[in-house]
Amino acid sequence: MQRRKFIKNSALGVTGIVSSSILASSEEKNILPVSVIKSIKPMVVCTWHFQNATSKAWEVLNNGGNALDAVEQGVMVEEADPTNETVGLGGRPDRDGHVTLDACIMNHEGKCGSVVALQNIVHAISVARKVMETTPHVMLAGLGAEQFAYESGFKKTYLLTESTKKQYDEWKKTSLYEPVINIENHDTIGMLAMDENGDIAGACTSSGLAYKMAGRVGDSPIIGSGLFIDNEIGGCVATGLGEEVVKTVGSFLVVELMRQGKTPQEACEEAINRIVNKPNSDYKNFQVGYIALNKQGVTGAYAIHQYFSMTKNQDGTNEQIASDYFNKI
Repeated sequence: MQRRKFIKNSALGVTGIVSSSILASSEEKNILPVSVIKSIKPMVVCTWHFQNATSKAWEVLNNGGNALDAVEQGVMVEEADPTNETVGLGGRPDRDGHVTLDACIMNHEGKCGSVVALQNIVHAISVARKVMETTPHVMLAGLGAEQFAYESGFKKTYLLTESTKKQYDEWKKTSLYEPVINIENHDTIGMLAMDENGDIAGACTSSGLAYKMAGRVGDSPIIGSGLFIDNEIGGCVATGLGEEVVKTVGSFLVVELMRQGKTPQEACEEAINRIVNKPNSDYKNFQVGYIALNKQGVTGAYAIHQYFSMTKNQDGTNEQIASDYFNKI
């Protein structure tokens, strides 16, 4: 009897040690056991102060919806808003007067879809999702993306509004190629959500730089730059001058830094440091901001300049959170 008791206790002890070792190893990699993930409450975060967008996404999550539906429906709010001149309907045109949209979406399984330089379609994010779900491709561009959208049932819409047309006509008086880098106000909307299953998805959509060269593409539709999701670790989205985000594959970098053990905040800060510390960096004249979310439900936000913010909605509390920033001089 004593021998059986000893063996039983020894087995329990070994099991406890192994379990503790697994948990410790998981925590080091920012990977949590399913039982722990299940206890995390659903949430949504987005770049800037798009509280209507996070409210819509939260509505989806609160009704038991999944993270992918939440981010799509969330950013669609801004795509449909003609007063938001950085995305969708009412987005500012390129230097030839054409509104061209970029967007990408990524789910918890690592599947993704993207559209580049898409014209005449309001909801670029939904076309990107169609690319992900109904084609063997990841990215469609230009006329091909537009034709695919029509074939998928999207209607043709003239995206230039009266306001953006007037601004464009004023710009043409000089036609100076000085793309507007919006440091103090909203820009690209990027969104991350975690649902009740602990799954994370993300979306990013933009009309790009105002008066850009025709055919210019920034980071917003590029998986790994404007958006990246690794469901074991977390997700990240970027905003600001896309060229600088692309050069460092910014969103992938943030997620990979979290995989290595950094918090979302630490990872965002390191990604910004990679930009500002590059040789001959002109960072004082442009803005880049990142937001990140890990599997523990911890968030981070960091930018080059002041005024960047993150909107977070959890338990129906919709709050705008000012981001810390690098350039405090």
